[in-house]
Amino acid sequence: MSKKLLIINPGSTSTKIAVFDDENLVLEETLRHSAEEIGKYDTIYDQFHFREEVILNVLKEKGFDINTLDAIVGRGGLLKPVEGGTYTVNKAMLDDLKTTVRGEHASNLGGIIGNEIAKSLGIPAFIVDPIVVDELQDVARVSGMPEIERKSIFHALNQKAVARRYAKENGKPYTDIRVIVGHMGGGASVGVHKGGRIIDVNNALDGEGPFSPERTGGLPSGDLVRLCYSGKFTLEEMLKKVNGKGGVVAYLGTNDFRELEAKASEGDKHFKLILDAFIYQMAKEIGKCAAVLEGKVDAIILTGGIAYSKYVTSEIQKKVGFIAPFVIYPGEDEMLALAQGGLRVLNGEEAAKEYK
Repeated sequence: MSKKLLIINPGSTSTKIAVFDDENLVLEETLRHSAEEIGKYDTIYDQFHFREEVILNVLKEKGFDINTLDAIVGRGGLLKPVEGGTYTVNKAMLDDLKTTVRGEHASNLGGIIGNEIAKSLGIPAFIVDPIVVDELQDVARVSGMPEIERKSIFHALNQKAVARRYAKENGKPYTDIRVIVGHMGGGASVGVHKGGRIIDVNNALDGEGPFSPERTGGLPSGDLVRLCYSGKFTLEEMLKKVNGKGGVVAYLGTNDFRELEAKASEGDKHFKLILDAFIYQMAKEIGKCAAVLEGKVDAIILTGGIAYSKYVTSEIQKKVGFIAPFVIYPGEDEMLALAQGGLRVLNGEEAAKEYK
């Protein structure tokens, strides 16, 4: 018997919702929230009743009966580090989402809203592979400075989803593949998947790995320290330079990768340099990850919005295609990935995990 799931993916000024019947999309809407509507609330948590009401009203307008749902899956928020998987929303998770234990972000509302609706229907609420998934092997945590430990914050949902897709298409369980996944979007993360875990990955949020449309990636440490103490920037300004105003947008004034590629192809040498530097850094990071797997790599998977660029993917393949076959899964279907995580539990393929 098929299972119906409501997927809730909150963003800063919108809430994406979808209804799936098994893996078949039944309904999808992006609910926009104006600055005036959002501005009424002091914190993101305070918005949850407002967003819940908007979701329920839209479902009613579309003629969808929420009583037919089997589960609700929300986008995972900024929680304590957890291993990958599907988690039942419980009191410990709700408490951490409400108190913003790792930071305030709209995605924190996914589990909160999902739980509230699920509770009224007597069905389970889940989250799947939040960005704080941490499965690093111990040796990967050592940074070179005892006061700083390497952290795992990256595009876990999409990375896990495309690795599982590759495994399924090749008739293998996820636990039996050894792949490198390069996610290229607003941020860039390159993860090493082995034994069903991501044993090494750059911190895509806070400044490691390749630069991207809005993030600096790794920087020369000494120069960064001197810039921090130059007196030119506050702490908040420096953090924004690393994540939000770094990377492509800092060099070119645009975070639109399509514009970057178009101007580079038209002969703009500066745009071409930055485009090729991005490709260079992605390839170099993939090469580093191959060393983690001792060169025994089943496939290199490129994904995310930038993976739609045939120039980018082909140029990366030229540099590191000698390591393993290339597979391209462009874009990131977060809603389907969330639904698949819920279905794996509902269908008994894996057990729901408990957040502690």
